[in-house]
Amino acid sequence: MAISIGLASLIVVAVSMAAYFFVRQVKLWHTMSHFERAVPGRAYPLIGHAYMFDRDPRAFFQRMRRWFVELAFEDKERKSRVVWMGPVPVIFPGNPEDIETILSSSKLLEKGTFYRMLMPWLGDGLLLSKGKKWQKRRKLLTPSFHFSVLASFIDIFNEQAQILTEKFRTLNGQNSVDIFPMVTYCTLDVICATAMGKNIGAQKGNNKEYVQAIIAMSDLIQERQKYPWLWIDAIYGLLPSGKIHNRYLEILHKMTKSVIYERLGEKQQMNGIKETSKVSSNGTIGKRKKMAFLDLLLEVHEEDASFTIDDIREEVDTFMFEGHDTTAAAISWVLFMLGHHPEVQEKVHKELDQVFGNDRDRYVTSEDIQKLQYLGCVIKETLRMYPSVPLIGRQLEEDTIMSGHMVPKGTLVIIGIFFLHRSLDYYPEPDVFNPDNFLPENVEGRHPFVYIPFSAGPRNCIGQKFAMMEEKVILATLLRKLKFHSLQPIEDVNPIGNLILRPSDGISDGLIMEVTLRT
Repeated sequence: MAISIGLASLIVVAVSMAAYFFVRQVKLWHTMSHFERAVPGRAYPLIGHAYMFDRDPRAFFQRMRRWFVELAFEDKERKSRVVWMGPVPVIFPGNPEDIETILSSSKLLEKGTFYRMLMPWLGDGLLLSKGKKWQKRRKLLTPSFHFSVLASFIDIFNEQAQILTEKFRTLNGQNSVDIFPMVTYCTLDVICATAMGKNIGAQKGNNKEYVQAIIAMSDLIQERQKYPWLWIDAIYGLLPSGKIHNRYLEILHKMTKSVIYERLGEKQQMNGIKETSKVSSNGTIGKRKKMAFLDLLLEVHEEDASFTIDDIREEVDTFMFEGHDTTAAAISWVLFMLGHHPEVQEKVHKELDQVFGNDRDRYVTSEDIQKLQYLGCVIKETLRMYPSVPLIGRQLEEDTIMSGHMVPKGTLVIIGIFFLHRSLDYYPEPDVFNPDNFLPENVEGRHPFVYIPFSAGPRNCIGQKFAMMEEKVILATLLRKLKFHSLQPIEDVNPIGNLILRPSDGISDGLIMEVTLRT
């Protein structure tokens, strides 16, 4: 009898839960019916539009471009639209006003479901943390990105840029070279030196296991994000890709932890002897040796024990993830576009000659960076056409009005930066490379949320000044000595909208160019 009662109770609970989720799903479908579908196909129960997502990342991104540029952005009212990722609705804002509503809010700060795939690697670092924890982390880390701190890294930018320039110089006369992996190894060396204070020598072929792991991890995460059935950890861990993911994860965490404890040991040994420097209330820096972000984090740890070693590991890994691939992509796309537009490249060369004269070897300084205005326009225009992060997400933490309709709390919103930047409404010829789009007179009056390569609002990229400084230094160093000529038609290079916007299959296909010496 007791067993019958227990079984009956389980059945009642199961039926009640099923009824609850059914009613909830019906309400959700009704709510989302106010929004037009962003894709032309029908959404089916449980799988939604997932059956339309190509496994080939190139085909998948091209399909998305058709959906959100050729279809969605032809909508004159620019309404937000919905895609069903399995049983989960995803809203794609179709106008800058809705985008501003989301990104400028101090309450809508949660990143969303898709970012959960980064948790095993990055934990609760600044990219993924939320609520009060994110606010505390942001406040703790903001001084680490003060201009005076960033200026101390310029020598590292220059050192690695010189190595990359020499590698390209030795290739003079070769028919073609894939620039993407070469630039990636350079930015990896930069971020390892600035984030961890460790020279891993990626450009010289050292630490191959770690280099391979950090490059491959993004691809694995992107693949997992596309398919809801891979979101379940118990299933994913049994699959070949899940096992590779876990092996790379072990390599990445082992490296970060070993460097943290090594630096911590050095710091403890030299306590009281080594000159230390902290960012003061007015942002100045005392006399000291070069410090990495890790050193600054260790100082925070000494002052606030609640900021633990695990917290430091999360932030260092976050720096590593966000700080190498994004800049590598930006620099590579800049060189590729210059290689297709020799008249623009010539203008960059003239500006460099005006700033540096005939000296093509000296280090780039902070003052030089400020003077390279046209190069800055070239970088910005490249980030318009090829934003390093093509898509960003938010999970609504409260009911929010978009396109005149209430979107319920918990809905995932994906902002297609790549597609927004290609809109005819805001750029007369969106597929034409034109750095003049960012001359002051052309920027004036433009809606601030139609150009967001570093996101916007309170959760914008904390490292955007770091990135722009690094990109200017590396590009100025390369272009003082070298000329670049692109060997692939632009239309043949299909960008992949992974976590980072890469050309074709990234490291394998890359961007094929001819590199020659400037006379």
